[in-house]
Amino acid sequence: MKFSGLIFANLFRKKIRLLLTIGSFAVALFLFAFLAVVNDVFSRGADIASADRLFVINRTSIINPIPLADRDKMLRIPGVKMVTHDNWFGGIYQDEKNFFPQFVIDPENQRQVFPELMVSDEEWKNFLKDRQGAIVGARTAERFGWKIGDRIPLKTTIWGSGNWEFNIEGLYHGKRPQDDETQFWFQWDYFQEHVPDAQKGQVGWYIVRVDSPDDAVRVAKSIDAEFANSPYETKTETESAFAASWVKQFGNIRFLIVTIGTVVFFTLLLVTGNTMAISVRERTPELAVLKALGFSDRTVLFFVLAESLVIALVGGLLGLLLAVLAMPVLTRALSGLLPQLVLAPSVFAFGFATALAVGLASGFWPGLGAMRLQIVNGLRRV
Repeated sequence: MKFSGLIFANLFRKKIRLLLTIGSFAVALFLFAFLAVVNDVFSRGADIASADRLFVINRTSIINPIPLADRDKMLRIPGVKMVTHDNWFGGIYQDEKNFFPQFVIDPENQRQVFPELMVSDEEWKNFLKDRQGAIVGARTAERFGWKIGDRIPLKTTIWGSGNWEFNIEGLYHGKRPQDDETQFWFQWDYFQEHVPDAQKGQVGWYIVRVDSPDDAVRVAKSIDAEFANSPYETKTETESAFAASWVKQFGNIRFLIVTIGTVVFFTLLLVTGNTMAISVRERTPELAVLKALGFSDRTVLFFVLAESLVIALVGGLLGLLLAVLAMPVLTRALSGLLPQLVLAPSVFAFGFATALAVGLASGFWPGLGAMRLQIVNGLRRV
């Protein structure tokens, strides 16, 4: 750049002020990235949901069960490809703080309905042979240091009392970085052997895979119509709608995050704008001298904007790079309370573009004042 020496000389004139301003950008971008990742976690289920999966729950509440016998009726509905079912277990491993999702699954159809959660054929065969077998997500296994062959006790808090023993027969991995690798699966038959008689033959919810995503709405209506006016009426939704309704129970997370992010960037704009205004005011005589030497008004505006953009570029990149390095650490620190934190390239690009926009806006008004400065008025301050 032709004037790079002059621009950097002005930047480093007040080193403490420069470092503080860059630090403000870095902190703001780090916070922005973290908020964006948290928002992604809460909306991830809806975003990556399969278009050909439906969730069927009891119309009253998801905590109310549905009879296992309803599965055969669902399979007879045109457009239904396969049906599987899950139950929430809610056991405790050593301490209540060691939370991770545990599901009783239908091993015959689990892999066909959720093909993105991959288990090797050999491990799945061993799982099917062992009534006490369990399949564990890779993240949960890493978190507790579990490996295949370990025997894991879980204390039940819902289904009777005492400890249930499980043998880890396999680990599953997601095809995509956003896939949930924290779950713990065990077999329906083992579950039925231990639950009280009054709870046998009751499933928590069904997951239905349809022949075509175009059939999803029609099949959902057909399922609900099939069980209308029965003791176990159903509510059927697409997977994305089910995930979105689940997130809504936590409140309007997106609005909260957008509000916090807006406040952060507005504050950053004020801080950076004030810094550039002070810098320009301190250099008023020098800017007048530059104009007297023949530098145009646009060139003076360019000097101020370039300084502001350099600060935004360095601070923004620093904050985003810190966020990239911090995500794995934060994931481990949250101890499974949230799924894998992933900083998407789109978030990185948007954060960087926003930082540059803030840098441009914060330098524009001081730069405009410098551009309009009259040489005579500027030289009076010499």
